[in-house]
Amino acid sequence: MFVFLRSTPLTGFILLYAAMYAAFGVASPFLPVFVSARGLLPEQLGLVLGAGTAVRMLTASLAGRIGDLIQALRVVLIVCTTLAASVTLGYRWAHGFWILLCVTLLHAASLAPITVLADALALGSAFPPRSSARRGFEYGWVRGTGSAAFIVGTLLSGQAVSAFGLDLIIWLQAFLLGAAAFAAILVPELIRDRTADAVRAPAGGVLILLRLPLFRNLILVAALILGSHAMHDAFAMIRWSASGISPATASLLWSESVAAEVLVFFVIGPTLVTRLTPAGALAIAALAGMLRWAVMAQTANVIALSMVQPLHGITFALLHLASMRLIARTVPQGLEGTAQAIYGTVGIGAVTAMLTLVSGALYGRLGAQGFWVMAALCAFAFPFTWKLR
Repeated sequence: MFVFLRSTPLTGFILLYAAMYAAFGVASPFLPVFVSARGLLPEQLGLVLGAGTAVRMLTASLAGRIGDLIQALRVVLIVCTTLAASVTLGYRWAHGFWILLCVTLLHAASLAPITVLADALALGSAFPPRSSARRGFEYGWVRGTGSAAFIVGTLLSGQAVSAFGLDLIIWLQAFLLGAAAFAAILVPELIRDRTADAVRAPAGGVLILLRLPLFRNLILVAALILGSHAMHDAFAMIRWSASGISPATASLLWSESVAAEVLVFFVIGPTLVTRLTPAGALAIAALAGMLRWAVMAQTANVIALSMVQPLHGITFALLHLASMRLIARTVPQGLEGTAQAIYGTVGIGAVTAMLTLVSGALYGRLGAQGFWVMAALCAFAFPFTWKLR
């Protein structure tokens, strides 16, 4: 069986993404509650979680660049995943502000690079160089597996926490991250031709990417459209609850968007990106975002919301597939990890964090009308999609 898994890149990546995203799913909803239960005041909890977010953006970028420089993305992925599994166990015995802060910083630092490195490796195998004898596969199948695993992990951990308490999420995440580290051994390293000296230079690779007009425009479009989700993620449930929508109905509405995401990754998305071209798919994502946020601004009618929530499959999943395909086509060999780091942490993570702060001010002053600003971000992104043709 071990030989079979090593000889099948797609199988290895499916195992990797299933374990990796299930690990995120079992802990993400409950880790703030777990940390808070260790005696932190609300102000201290905010500082701990905020510091973790800042460290994630830094280490994800650094790990991607290191992987490119030493041309061993898989090795860095295995090290980070193994370290994350070990650090996660540290939460079990951590008490007090300073110890919890240190554990959280180490946890964030080791966990953040995992998706960046995994995506770079998956894209390299999905779109192998022509000189390679490897056959590619559809990246959406791998990423869709991750989304489905996240949902399953979240649902299972909810039941497990109810039965056995919060401590169980620590053991579950550590186990699943260990499984992800093992699965990372089974995936192939990137195949590269001769890499230019400028790409190997510590700062040269970043400058090469930033000088590519296609890459710059892609980062701008993705940051604007994905960043526009900030208000929804932070205030949709609050808006629905204030409008009298029951928690059960709100949960169904949220589940609709996640189900649409999985459907697009697995079934609809790859065909749409091929037929529309990545630029066309990004244009459709921008238009879908304008429609989705306009409806959110105008009404909390359950029927209307149920019709636009599935647009998440377009505004997130289709956009992500199109972005990955463009990165695979335009990024020079040897800069795959660096490109993923800029795309995921600098271009999107930083913008989303900033827009989350802005959303708080907008919602406080404008209420649901603040979603018009999110629609405007998508409208601003629309003209730039044509520069990606």
